[in-house]
Amino acid sequence: MFFTVSFYIALALFGLGLLFKVSTWFRSTIWTGTTPFSPSQRILHAVKGIFKTLFSPKCGILLKVFLCDVLVQCRTLKESRLRWVMHMCIFWGFMLLLLLHALEQTITASLFADYASTLNPFLFLRSLFGLMVIAGLAIDHYVMAILAVVMISGFALEATKIGSHSLYQQMVEDYADTDDTRELQSLESFWVEKFGVVSPRVKGPFEEELLAQGGEIHEMSCAACHSRPQWAPLSYGLAMVIKPFALTLDTLNIPVILWYIHFLACFIGLAYLPFSRMFHIMASPLSLLANAVMDRETSHPANIATRQILELDACTHCGTCTQACAVGITFERIPNVNILPSEKIASVAALVAGKKLTDQELLHIQEGLYLCSNCYNCTLVCPVGINLQDLWFNVREALLEKGLPALLLLSPFSLYRGLRRDSIDPRQYIEPRQRAEKAFDDQCKSLDSYGSPIDIRSLDKDFKKTLQGSPRGDSLSYCFTCMTCSSSCPVVLNYDNGSGSLDLLPHQIIHAATLGIRDPIYRSRMLWRCLGCYQCQENCPQKVRVADILFQLKNMAMEHIKPRIQDPEQE
Repeated sequence: MFFTVSFYIALALFGLGLLFKVSTWFRSTIWTGTTPFSPSQRILHAVKGIFKTLFSPKCGILLKVFLCDVLVQCRTLKESRLRWVMHMCIFWGFMLLLLLHALEQTITASLFADYASTLNPFLFLRSLFGLMVIAGLAIDHYVMAILAVVMISGFALEATKIGSHSLYQQMVEDYADTDDTRELQSLESFWVEKFGVVSPRVKGPFEEELLAQGGEIHEMSCAACHSRPQWAPLSYGLAMVIKPFALTLDTLNIPVILWYIHFLACFIGLAYLPFSRMFHIMASPLSLLANAVMDRETSHPANIATRQILELDACTHCGTCTQACAVGITFERIPNVNILPSEKIASVAALVAGKKLTDQELLHIQEGLYLCSNCYNCTLVCPVGINLQDLWFNVREALLEKGLPALLLLSPFSLYRGLRRDSIDPRQYIEPRQRAEKAFDDQCKSLDSYGSPIDIRSLDKDFKKTLQGSPRGDSLSYCFTCMTCSSSCPVVLNYDNGSGSLDLLPHQIIHAATLGIRDPIYRSRMLWRCLGCYQCQENCPQKVRVADILFQLKNMAMEHIKPRIQDPEQE
């Protein structure tokens, strides 16, 4: 009765939590332009969009994404084989345990007429899937407490049941087909020898004749429901370790206590799931499917708004987007975590949730959004398919609507807004330059000096002045980070992972130079491995003198380190 009530309470909390989470997808908004949509309108457009997709050629795209990206997780495999193994172990181990074990009476027993949890292959598979989850969590560096308790208590419960004499006695009373004392003794001897039961009455070694008789009775009464416990290797190994204490544990009812712990942990995990980070196990597949068939040009703005809130729950915080970020290097000079996409999305989630953020926190978010070069790398590598680029654009618009000024008007963001001037209501444009800059200066003055946003216009002015004053250096300001130089560079193409092997790619060097960030450029292997082939410069659509600038940067780097060569003690 207690467990039945506990289960239904956990199920009710799970249902309420799931309902609340899904409702936020339709109630919350980042930015949709000048036309607001009510939750009912967004639900209606979502339903229309789903039916329109299911009865169109896009249904094939959904099926492909479901098989490749949801079930096989090909996106993660492209990024890292080790991370793919971790995700597959956790995802498939958890899902198969849920289907095979937790829902055994509903699913497994319905599919297999002779199903019994102690019978192979189910005994072996349950142990295998549990090992998969533990292996996946071991690869990852943080273990979720509830899931750890579920897994550990499950294996410990199985181990104590293997050696429990009281459970063996209960089984004999319920299922044995004989009352003969000699036959029952032979059966018990067989289970002590072959199944690891620890008996207070019979001890080995046993005669072969006695074991043969016990084996015959086992085949008649027990074999239909019990496989050898060795097929559950982890639990059986643990049972052998605790074998000297098995009788004491049995006397203390430890199997019953572990049973309570295991199931209560499962119920707590079920109830807590919608409120935990593990909720992405449900949101991530939906994000992959939604982004496979949706785009800004053809999808209804109400569905775009719903999808973006869903994506905030789908993020796994794996850090893949940060590793691919074209401007992540700026974090070395500007201590603002919102420069990094994986950290920025957490701040966006707090903003959307309506949390009270200080002016300083809002400016940090805006600074991180502004520094984005719109290179699209984060969206391309996201293993759960989040359209991060659209998300950054909409958050920037939302912050501008709140009255926060743009840090600079001449930025990649300004270029984007200019290209989209026909699709953006003029009333949504930012305030005039003078008012915007004055508001920014006033806000910066009101902040403490520690941790306040850095005005990037003041970063290493001498470095920028020297570079821009060099021959062809005036073309530096023409760059809008289209990545053509990096795409055409033979040095970059020589590596499978150019960013990891070269530190900075050509477009990142140009962008860092524009911002006045010197040291990462001088340290980058790309600068010193440049062949001077001029492919980058010849292909640049903005006529930026990329190769000439790289050559000048080498000269500046040598001038920078010359005093240290002449005087090694000079810092």
